Amino acid sequence: MTLTHDLKSDFKMIALVVLIATASLLRVGSATAAGNETLTVAGGCFWCVESDFESVPGVIKAVSGYTGGSAKDPTYKQVTAGGTGHYEAVQITFDPAKVSREQLLTMFFRSVDPTDAGGQFCDRGDSYRTAIFVSNSGEKDLADKVKAEAQSALGQKIVTPILSESTFYPAEAYHQDYYKGSKLVFTRFGPKRQASAYKAYRNACGRDQRVKQLWGSDAPFVGS
Repeated sequence: MTLTHDLKSDFKMIALVVLIATASLLRVGSATAAGNETLTVAGGCFWCVESDFESVPGVIKAVSGYTGGSAKDPTYKQVTAGGTGHYEAVQITFDPAKVSREQLLTMFFRSVDPTDAGGQFCDRGDSYRTAIFVSNSGEKDLADKVKAEAQSALGQKIVTPILSESTFYPAEAYHQDYYKGSKLVFTRFGPKRQASAYKAYRNACGRDQRVKQLWGSDAPFVGS
């Protein structure tokens, strides 16, 4: 009876320790998730912005979508046709303990042509313009500061507006992670896997060439 009782006590103690450990891990996970922040930017083709920022250490995910307009639940066709007021945008979720909002904003300005008010690279029209979206005065002050520093570094007027955050609508599923997709698609370059189609588009659009021309070695996502 004593041995059985001792085994039961040991089992209860082990179960209690496991329960406490599990609860602690869950609290840590929740705290980490709660500490994450988001930054929403528009930089022309959202495939490209998503691809660039998902390569940054500390960025957890980047989601392509639409924001800044008045139309509810817009489609890609509606946004690119014009009239919705929406930008092609990317919502970046990041861990501020690993990469700061200021660092991401600095990289953003140097990954686009912020002097172009009519679109980005080969993509023309209002939906392809650049913008930064902020949710409070602190974020706006920081974005203004980084914009001023970028303008000084570039030596040209930056036209990228800093706008109040509004509802962000994730784009259709086929747009997410397009840059690394394996689905076969038909393009003006012929049938290609999504990843190959993305590279062909980006090169033909002249994005990296123009960014390198503007920012040189300060461009964070353009190879030498």
